[in-house]
Amino acid sequence: MTPLERALRERIQAEGPITVESFMQACNDFYYVTRDPLGARGDFTTAPEISQMFGEMAGACLADSWKRAGAPADAVYAELGPGRGTLAADALRVLRSAGFAGEVHFVETSPVLRDMQKQAVPTAHWHERVDDLPAQPLLLVANEFLDALPIRQHSGGIERRVMVAAGGLAFDRDGEIIESSPARDEAIASIALCLSTKGGTALIIDYGHAKSAAGDTLQALHAHRFAPVLDKPGEQDLTAHVDFEALTRAASEAGAVVTRVLAQGEWLVRLGIHARAQALSRANPDRAGEIDGALHRLTSSDEMGTLFKVMAIHSPDWPAPAGLE
Repeated sequence: MTPLERALRERIQAEGPITVESFMQACNDFYYVTRDPLGARGDFTTAPEISQMFGEMAGACLADSWKRAGAPADAVYAELGPGRGTLAADALRVLRSAGFAGEVHFVETSPVLRDMQKQAVPTAHWHERVDDLPAQPLLLVANEFLDALPIRQHSGGIERRVMVAAGGLAFDRDGEIIESSPARDEAIASIALCLSTKGGTALIIDYGHAKSAAGDTLQALHAHRFAPVLDKPGEQDLTAHVDFEALTRAASEAGAVVTRVLAQGEWLVRLGIHARAQALSRANPDRAGEIDGALHRLTSSDEMGTLFKVMAIHSPDWPAPAGLE
């Protein structure tokens, strides 16, 4: 039994069954504070860790938006849940080459990951919450951030809970599941409000569905394999599919403009990732096979290309980002 499971059992015995939202929040709070979850020794690998091309494409997209908006000097680069800082380092290399000289702001609660981010981007400023970001034009990226925010699940109009049964943790009801995530809606609304009043663009990249739909999408990853959701609380990554239609509503209601939702692969191809891969292969012929493999993983429909989606939120006074017009 994990330390968190023992604590959760004691809580359930004292308070009664807890909501799925509370369970997911407790598990991920413990999980992310206590480890580096990325890479071969972790539980999952994100797109920025696969290839520098991913961060470079994001940086080029933001640099283009910033320039077409008049290159405001007070704009800042911001990232939500920046992992090891890999995406930020790659994106900022492109942004700096385009003349962007603004500050860097990260929203990160994990002390383990903050230490790694300090190595990648030493000049960054760190924040605990999205609401703590500066009220300035934002060039923001949220890559695989929203999927880890807690969700609510309802079945038959009743909120689903986690209880202790038969010596272990169990859900108190099954049936058709409807999911929602106030935490995601609040985060997106906060970003959208800043964009609508101060300017800027936010790229939202995550796995999920373009249209709202019923279904249980809560899942656990451990050592790069799917695992039972209620096993080993706090020792595996819990995520759920992002509902991009719900995000669109939250951002629009806060006054920002929302682009269409595209598959990650299509977006990267529109931005010119094939040309970038060819340039990298010419410069590094000994790595050509590795670069081609990374390109396939990022763009192919049988890898990350279709499951992962991209959309942008931007100020009414800023242009739609390249690839998402």
